[in-house]
Amino acid sequence: MQDTGTSDAFVAFERVQKSYDGETLVVKDLNLSLPKGEFLTMLGPSGSGKTTCLMMLAGFETATHGEIKLDGKPINNIPPHKRGIGMVFQNYALFPHMTVAENLSFPLEVRKIGKSDREAKVKRALDMVEMGAFGGRRPAQLSGGQQQRIALARALVFEPELVLMDEPLGALDKQLREKMQFEITSLAHQLGITTVYVTHDQTEALTMSDRVAVFNDGRIQQLAPPDILYEEPENSFVAQFIGENNTLEGTVAEINGDRCVVKLDGGEVIDAKPVNVSKVGERTRVSIRPERVEYNKDRLQQGAHTLKAKVLEFIYMGDIFRTRLEVAGNREFVIKTRNAPDQVRLSPGTEIEIGWLPEDCRALDAN
Repeated sequence: MQDTGTSDAFVAFERVQKSYDGETLVVKDLNLSLPKGEFLTMLGPSGSGKTTCLMMLAGFETATHGEIKLDGKPINNIPPHKRGIGMVFQNYALFPHMTVAENLSFPLEVRKIGKSDREAKVKRALDMVEMGAFGGRRPAQLSGGQQQRIALARALVFEPELVLMDEPLGALDKQLREKMQFEITSLAHQLGITTVYVTHDQTEALTMSDRVAVFNDGRIQQLAPPDILYEEPENSFVAQFIGENNTLEGTVAEINGDRCVVKLDGGEVIDAKPVNVSKVGERTRVSIRPERVEYNKDRLQQGAHTLKAKVLEFIYMGDIFRTRLEVAGNREFVIKTRNAPDQVRLSPGTEIEIGWLPEDCRALDAN
């Protein structure tokens, strides 16, 4: 899945490749474009190529092939400090011997901005991240969350049109990380900044982004808004990587337009939406999200498919119940149901019938 429309692109990768050893490509023929003001997340496992793409855009790595453009102009040969891009890293990269205000002032001095303008911009940037009272402190006197706010303010202080962030919240605890996710997204949209954000945290990507590019093996597997990515994965990798997902293995027995019949390896026959299969006899991995499966008979919608299942584990998680079942030979099949007064609580060993709508069940590639 590549994005080829570059006519109104503010950032554009055109047929970009990257190899470190001249043989193995860590980024393979990448075409990707971002309009101005978009918050795009590059998401993927370690070694998938996402950070390399960010580093090529920043200028810390050079593309082996292809062109990277910023606002229509090629930037392959422009050094990092002349690209006018703000950067935020996981390790904050603050100068320990400088005060917070001096850390923020530094990128402005490099750009030959006068003293009074510098002071005004530093104050504005600190106020933006609610750190106005901390200008005189040194980084060592700040908590991790405060240091991250300063790193963000430093990236914004010279008012760049593009900000790149590489795993910026990785070192923070869960509660603070979630708070910062909303703050960063809100600030980026409020200022109209184009943002490219790299993470391996799928929840972070879904929460923060206008669009997400899912990377694996040096290629974009799917590029889409978060809801489309989750609800309509285009292949098995995306279905498994984004959110929790149930899979059942089988073979395509019949294809009719937007419906196909799959014979599961256990012998059961189900209907599914043919997404990444094209012919009868093809192996497939069928994908169903846990919250799309129902076991309360009175809640099953008309046309729902039903299969027999055995309860292996029932976990109370506060707002939801998480039930693990054995279904068609798969002992890791999960259902998530809302904690409601009429929701049945199940005991391990109970044999039940579960169901889902065929359109919520996607026949994907078997790999």
